[in-house]
Amino acid sequence: MPKENQWHRLPVSLTELCIDTTLRCGQSFRWRKSGADEWSMALHGRILSLRQDRTHLHYRSIFPSSKEHLGLSTPPSSVASSPAKTSAGDDTLSLLKHYLNLSPNLGDLYRQWSTSDPHFRKTAPKFTGVRILKQDPWEALVGFICSSNNNIARISQMIDKLCREYGPLIGHLDVESEEDESQRIAFYDFPSPERLARKGVESRLRELGFGYRAKYLQQTAVMVAEERGLDWLDELRNPESTGRGDAGELVEGGREGYRKAHESLLELQGVGPKVADCVCLMGLGWGEAVPVDTHVWQIAQRDYKFGKGKHSSLTKATYDAVANKFRSMWGKEAGWAHSVLFTADLRAFSERLVAKLESQDVFEAVKVEADGAIEPVTVVKTEIVKDKRIKREFEEEERNVVEIQQNVVKKPKRRRKN
Repeated sequence: MPKENQWHRLPVSLTELCIDTTLRCGQSFRWRKSGADEWSMALHGRILSLRQDRTHLHYRSIFPSSKEHLGLSTPPSSVASSPAKTSAGDDTLSLLKHYLNLSPNLGDLYRQWSTSDPHFRKTAPKFTGVRILKQDPWEALVGFICSSNNNIARISQMIDKLCREYGPLIGHLDVESEEDESQRIAFYDFPSPERLARKGVESRLRELGFGYRAKYLQQTAVMVAEERGLDWLDELRNPESTGRGDAGELVEGGREGYRKAHESLLELQGVGPKVADCVCLMGLGWGEAVPVDTHVWQIAQRDYKFGKGKHSSLTKATYDAVANKFRSMWGKEAGWAHSVLFTADLRAFSERLVAKLESQDVFEAVKVEADGAIEPVTVVKTEIVKDKRIKREFEEEERNVVEIQQNVVKKPKRRRKN
């Protein structure tokens, strides 16, 4: 039987971390709901589950039993996994603090970004607690290759298929469905580059619906597994994010280490500027990386006066101009601030930006029953105009929503029809 740890708690306020937002905003694609307000995923050889209240983050880890470990043909991730451990040797707390990037004071960062940008100051209060995760670089690379011309829900489905097909089984959890029925769900860790570099992977991924991305994934896996190694990816990390040194002062275009990492990633198959910046930001710790896709381009046009003159379309020059504009406002963590605004513009969180205008119209009417009885009724017609942008992740259309509700209030009097 797998070893199941008890729930532990860590003092973290919702303004410093909101897992319901951070885990759903397009950074990591393997977290899944495993209960009411509970999220779980397989991470570094264990199933990690999270809950949160207003003052604390609650967590537990479930390690596979030795019997389950015998069935592992590949390591759970590019970081060596841990065997089943005693509670005294459980490193989940340190892993969690690192993965959730809990060291920076988020309140201070939000205040800094709000001081330099009125638009951020207006939006941020509804989206507190958004943190940039410190993910495994290999997982981030694969995940964002899958993100090309895609949306968050479909990327998550693809990564789930990838892990089920090629990742090691870590264990199972009983998960409650929307119908309040318990289901036994398997959790798989992320496959290694060596596993995805094998022959036949491309054709199998095409069968699983990866399309043209299948070729990119296998070719990149071959380059990492057989030519460059995971140490190469690790060397591209921001030394400040790993405690190995100082990365220098921010300059236009980003620090030298960031620019080197970005250019190195562009040598891989399926990696363009946006994917490279996503990996730099969410896998390598380069906070100044600003991924600019069509979604961010819409934000830049709508809120930051891009879209005219020489920056009327999203060219390479415009991409760099948008990123430099954000870096000039928000500094070394410009990518983090940009991710808050990106999250605010996602359809999944649009309800937080709703402004309601409500009007009521009350009038009398009569209802004729089947037996000929006439029943007076009062009809209350309520019209609610919700001023919000309804948009799928990568659609341009925005519109207001009008909801009409009509309630009938019966009066007690009944009269026979003459």
